[in-house]
Amino acid sequence: MMTGDITGRALANAGIEKLNEMQQAVLSAGVAKDMVLLSPTGSGKTLAFLLPLLTSLTGEEKRIQALIVAPSRELALQIETVFRSLGAGYKVNCCYGGHPLRTEKKSLEHPPAVLIGTPGRITDHIERGNVDLATVHTLILDEFDKSLELGFLREMKDILSCLPNVRRRVLTSATESVEIPHFVGLKSPLRLSFLSDVKEAKRLKVYKVQSPAKDKLDTLYKLLAELNGESTLVFCNLREAVERVSNFLSEKGVANEYFHGGKEQPERERTLAHFRNGSATVFISTDLAARGLDIPDVQHVVHYHLPLNEEAYIHRNGRTARMDNTGNAFLILNDTESVPEYIAREPDEFFLSATEKKPPLSDWATLTISRGKRDKISKGDVAGFLFRKGELAREDVGIVEVRESCAYAAVKRDKYKPLLRKISGEKIKNMNAKYY
Repeated sequence: MMTGDITGRALANAGIEKLNEMQQAVLSAGVAKDMVLLSPTGSGKTLAFLLPLLTSLTGEEKRIQALIVAPSRELALQIETVFRSLGAGYKVNCCYGGHPLRTEKKSLEHPPAVLIGTPGRITDHIERGNVDLATVHTLILDEFDKSLELGFLREMKDILSCLPNVRRRVLTSATESVEIPHFVGLKSPLRLSFLSDVKEAKRLKVYKVQSPAKDKLDTLYKLLAELNGESTLVFCNLREAVERVSNFLSEKGVANEYFHGGKEQPERERTLAHFRNGSATVFISTDLAARGLDIPDVQHVVHYHLPLNEEAYIHRNGRTARMDNTGNAFLILNDTESVPEYIAREPDEFFLSATEKKPPLSDWATLTISRGKRDKISKGDVAGFLFRKGELAREDVGIVEVRESCAYAAVKRDKYKPLLRKISGEKIKNMNAKYY
């Protein structure tokens, strides 16, 4: 089958009509050379490196042909989701911490064409003899500098030492200032950069917000009221601060979710689902959310704590004003703080209203169903159940996500409680389930 036929069919399966400039450039570059791809978070890098990969896979080889390493569980799962959406028919496995090792081992007994995983978990499988990487011909290190930044240097070295027959290496990053370690083994790579500070600066507006008190909680609450329920990502420097801010906002009646590396995987998935589907419009996180998470383009970024350096500042802001969208970033400063020197242009001041306002509640709430992929539940099954048994109209149902052991469905907030009464005791796909 011709290369164009393969990618054309994959795009049709995923419902994608047109590639952006970066994706087209990566596809046109082919698979003959190693590549370093520099492109902002949210620009579609995953699709960009997966499309050429499809042209190098074969259904005759019952061994692992491509290895994709990602720094976080969420990014690994996102890559798996995009790959499956292309409907290429090749087996894919995703391995990550917080997921039962024995379940992954059993699935790996029948090797996938594409193995995706985090550095630590892939190393675990190598050490236990669960995978044979000798047949891998393509290596993709997505956000590879982030993996090194998170302390996976030893794991990355170990993984690459087990790849004797790699013919092509692809490295991606969302930052220009990257150093590629010698052990990666790049050979005269093609370098494609789509990082453009000038374009981003035109779409992104940066403001400073003065906090009259050293503690910024009240100022944050007032700022969120001004933002009128639009999607907002709040960055703190410490896990403890993330939880403190979240607890304060919850006490104030603000529907929010918080995220940091200390949360267990099921809770991380639930948190992200609530933000993606709009039932929580405020998301508080450490810099873990600045890169490598599958979250939508947000309208506002709030630096509750000042970033530790310029790179962190750039990546935080990269969560808004993505692609052709506009966005705002807010620096909350108390009397002891000033605008960092790396911000060349002094931000305009954003003045808070003297009138007491309250951040509005989202129109959406999340219904959780205790059945998921392992029960052969699909998005269509969930939607059909809500229409038939829940008597909801199509406009009452928002984003539906199906995870391994459960499903999340956004429903209109005013329909949520009546819905629970209607579906209590009902079966989904002839199976009992809990709904909450």
